[in-house]
Amino acid sequence: MPNATHNQLNWHNRLLGIVLLLVSIPHAYSQQYPSPGKPLTLDEAINFGLSHYPAVRASLERMSAAKEGVGLSRMIYLPRTDLLWQSNRATRNNIFGALLPQSIVPPISGPVLPSTSDRGAWSSAAGTLLSWEPFDFGYRGATVGVAEAAETRANAELSLTKLDVAALVGQAFLAVAAAQQQVRASQADVDRRQVLGNSVHVLVNQELRPGADASRADAELAAAKIQLIRSHELEQETRATLGEVLGIAGTQVEIDATSLIGKPPQPYTSSMPLSSHPLAQVGTASIFEVKAREKVLSKSFYPRFNLQGALSGRGSGANPNGSFGTGTDGLGLERRNWAVGFTATFSVLDFASLHFKKQIEQASERAQRADYEKTLQNLTAQSQRAKAAYDSAALIAENTPVELQAAQLGESQARARYQSGLASIVELADAQRLLLQAETEDDLARLGVWRAMLGQALAQGDLEPFLASVRVAAGGK
Repeated sequence: MPNATHNQLNWHNRLLGIVLLLVSIPHAYSQQYPSPGKPLTLDEAINFGLSHYPAVRASLERMSAAKEGVGLSRMIYLPRTDLLWQSNRATRNNIFGALLPQSIVPPISGPVLPSTSDRGAWSSAAGTLLSWEPFDFGYRGATVGVAEAAETRANAELSLTKLDVAALVGQAFLAVAAAQQQVRASQADVDRRQVLGNSVHVLVNQELRPGADASRADAELAAAKIQLIRSHELEQETRATLGEVLGIAGTQVEIDATSLIGKPPQPYTSSMPLSSHPLAQVGTASIFEVKAREKVLSKSFYPRFNLQGALSGRGSGANPNGSFGTGTDGLGLERRNWAVGFTATFSVLDFASLHFKKQIEQASERAQRADYEKTLQNLTAQSQRAKAAYDSAALIAENTPVELQAAQLGESQARARYQSGLASIVELADAQRLLLQAETEDDLARLGVWRAMLGQALAQGDLEPFLASVRVAAGGK
């Protein structure tokens, strides 16, 4: 009985440990994402995303791998040194005749004896071979060039990834800011319609207005509340998207978009040519990489020269007269040899295959150049569309204050006319709906200018002027 109780306690302890482990796993995963700890400005959000989004880290690791690949390719200049040690026990039956090169039948050295035996003897061998290529007609340099071209492409892809992540973060940030403004406008609309509903119910109760006015006011208030709920839903969705592109999905992210709601930013012009856009740089690097491979092929149809030195020793328990040694005979190195030589090899029939390989790479180069030209065309069109979007957003931002002022005046007049009995509830409801639309458009218009500026920066591939404008708007340097 005591043993059973002890075993039961051990089982409970193990079960408790498993439960605690399962509980701690989600907690551990939830703690692996660092929280910003404060509301983020647009500039801070972009920098945070560039530091934490997994795609950036993956590109950094690929760039690091490409950099190490350059170091690896340079190792081809070093001499090659091979070491060998072998011990075996085998028969010593040799035979006269040729044997084509293969890796199945073990070679046997020594004279052909008149008799055969199934008895085995010890044999051993050790040696080292040093081989160095003193000149190569540029082949090794071309091989290093391929690795360097791959590193250049990896750097360009890293810049493009950073630009893409900055675009995602910027767009998600502005989407959250726009959703917050919609929530603010919807809440103001609910408050106005709540006040109106209370007033209408008082007038209806005093039989100064028909009961239909109270029903219409209640319907307008309910519709405003539904719109507020949808605005809150949109805000939560955009927050989730922002957390995802920041690399902290599942974390509640707060933003500070106060500086973006004020006066629209001043336009700027980027001096960076489209050929410096990261996407264009990736295309250029891809062309250089293909050309580097072409250069390797052009340096491949040359003889290969190797300066070689060898030092070796062998031992055998089988004697030339057909007798066998005893004990450990053959495990020692009984004969030693050295050799120094110069070897030249030339693959005569590789010319045809190299020709076709060159044709393949040249076709790839032409395709890469065509893709590069297409990229420049796309970037040019994108830049023009971004400029048109900015011009339109700037004009809209100039007109929304006029729309808002007129809507505020119209709503005030409609409310006064309704209270004096000169207007219907329908007219007042329409005026309030127009005011909600004007408030929303006025708030979103300035954010639209920032969004259009971000689009211009992305089209140019240069975010620094845009971020400088963001810092100026925030009161920074």
